[in-house]
Amino acid sequence: MKTNQQAVNRVVLIGGGSVGISYAFALMNQGVTEELAIIDLDADKALGDVMDLNHGKAFAPSLTNVWLGEYEDCREADIVCICAGANQKPGETRLDLVEKNMNIFKEIVADVMNSGFNGIFLIATNPVDVLTQAVITFSGLPPHRVIGSGTTLDTARLRYELGEYFHLSPKNIHAYIIGEHGDTELPLWSTATIGTVPLLTYLKRSESYKKEDLDDIFINVRDAAYRIIQKKGATFYGIAMSLVRVTEAILKDEHSILTTSTFLQGEYDVNNVCIGVPTIINRNGVCEIIEVPMNEEEQKKFNHSVQTLQGIYEPAMQAIHV
Repeated sequence: MKTNQQAVNRVVLIGGGSVGISYAFALMNQGVTEELAIIDLDADKALGDVMDLNHGKAFAPSLTNVWLGEYEDCREADIVCICAGANQKPGETRLDLVEKNMNIFKEIVADVMNSGFNGIFLIATNPVDVLTQAVITFSGLPPHRVIGSGTTLDTARLRYELGEYFHLSPKNIHAYIIGEHGDTELPLWSTATIGTVPLLTYLKRSESYKKEDLDDIFINVRDAAYRIIQKKGATFYGIAMSLVRVTEAILKDEHSILTTSTFLQGEYDVNNVCIGVPTIINRNGVCEIIEVPMNEEEQKKFNHSVQTLQGIYEPAMQAIHV
């Protein structure tokens, strides 16, 4: 893996669909990486995207070198971000995608590893928790170097909704969604704060604030993807910006806390599952998993989320004969 003293960072994007190209566009606009290679089965479309992105260089904060990539480009990559795979369709849950995308990922990861890749995998494709764990198995890399987007987007959605409710900047809302990136995720209301004030205390500032409203806010967060998919067919801007945030935390060695999908090895009294939890992210990938105290109800919901993912992962891996 490259050291953080080296000036040139390289990201390889695999999968140039709506999420992947939104990620590439956001990377360029924020000047996060010096090099970006894009790999896609539809090479003509990917080349068109490369040309289109390069035409915006004059307006970018830095001159990102963007090109149509090959798997050999992964050898010198700091991060390989996988956005390839089947998309979630209307009425379909993220977990419904598991069998299709497991097989796709097995081939992709083999090609990446055959290049001599020694960096960090960043996984976006759904079901992200299950596929993140699958990449650990397929790649043979240590778990700290395989990171899923997890509940980073869900957490951002929660902070947006709470910001709208309280008429505050979401940047001053410190609340987390953890668990599966999907239907069994949960909010950590008991430890959420507005600025430095506990959320449940802040609710008492006005009679217009009601604790019951938090249930509706969470439902809006949990079901946001379904509503967006129904209206425009897919979600991609929010997740792309979440991926850029994780990428930046890695490349800049930030030691930032993000709710990524991370492999638990005894944390939260859980083993052998990738799930969204607050995680310190730095140049080496996962630096440390933060164990957030939960009340009894939150712990019960988190355990249910763990069991849901474990119940999907093992049968899926057996089905593809790993």
